[in-house]
Amino acid sequence: MNPHLDPERGRAAHPTPMYAIRGLLRSRAAYGGLAVGVALFAAVLAWQGVDDVAAALRRAGWGMIAIALLHLPPLCADAMGWRRLVPPGPLRRRTVIRGRWIGEAINDLLPVLQMGGNVVRAWLLVDRGVQVGAAGASVVVDVTLIVFTQILFTLFGLSLLVPSLGHGSPLLVVIVGSGIMALLLAGFYVAQRRGFFSFLVRVSRRILGGTEWASVSDGAATIDAEVLRLYGERRALLTSGCWHMLAWLVGVAEVWVALYLLGQPVDVRTAVLFESLGQAIRTGAFAVPGALGVQEGGYVLVGSALGIEPGVALGLSLVRRVRELLLGVPGLISWQASTIRRTLRKRPDDGGAGAPGAAARPSSHGEGLL
Repeated sequence: MNPHLDPERGRAAHPTPMYAIRGLLRSRAAYGGLAVGVALFAAVLAWQGVDDVAAALRRAGWGMIAIALLHLPPLCADAMGWRRLVPPGPLRRRTVIRGRWIGEAINDLLPVLQMGGNVVRAWLLVDRGVQVGAAGASVVVDVTLIVFTQILFTLFGLSLLVPSLGHGSPLLVVIVGSGIMALLLAGFYVAQRRGFFSFLVRVSRRILGGTEWASVSDGAATIDAEVLRLYGERRALLTSGCWHMLAWLVGVAEVWVALYLLGQPVDVRTAVLFESLGQAIRTGAFAVPGALGVQEGGYVLVGSALGIEPGVALGLSLVRRVRELLLGVPGLISWQASTIRRTLRKRPDDGGAGAPGAAARPSSHGEGLL
């Protein structure tokens, strides 16, 4: 393991995942986005009426547990897509699945600007023996492929259901939105080709502060080089992209079943369009934790264009919020429980982080965090 990234050497050597997440939680941008999200959420809920939404949720009942379980297949597919970007080795499938699960829980439930979960994912690989550059690059390229396949998924939905939107302003808004996402993704790709991770480190130092980020710069060039290497692995990129596209397609089942349980069943094509546009709206609101409020308003607008009652569309968004809690809270608990277990094991083994020679011992940080 790179000595600059050995978690057991303390904060002076390198910012640990918990340090990075604490920094994000203290950032003004995170809480500004949270405040905006809470205000939007309250406004949409008041606009549609609490009684109508509550009635829709009562119709779903215990079916919300089934909806939560329907999220597991796309989660596993996304994890397999990420796994294809990691160098061959003894890394177990359950490790990347658990990393994806916890990373998603962090991004969904904590105000970390959609960054904290990815930090933890990269650290998991590092502490399972993957080189720092390869771990960081796998996450960066994985995020790029997820957004790229999401754009394809949105265009796929439009190709199936253009008649549902007609030829007026709703269709124009969707096409323009997809074009903007494509331009942003192209810019993101160009930035990666020109040293994205080095740039990200510089920005993180300005946002989060602290001298610990200085040591991260030592490995930034390595990660940038690994990113370029990954983009040369066409077979791995294609396979990973196919897994992510499968995840988007399988995720349609969650919408289809939820609308059925909420009392307004739709055909599969309508569910495809709803899911593709809803996910596009959520991605565009990355600065707002969990797209709170933005998702709710977007669902109401998309539902209105597709003939779905506003109360039902808002109920669908809230059902998915329940799913985030049902899967995300256990993920956060598991993460924290692992941290406590690692701390308790470390004390009798090495006498604490400050014991002589503690920095030379193999790190168990991955077990502790994930």
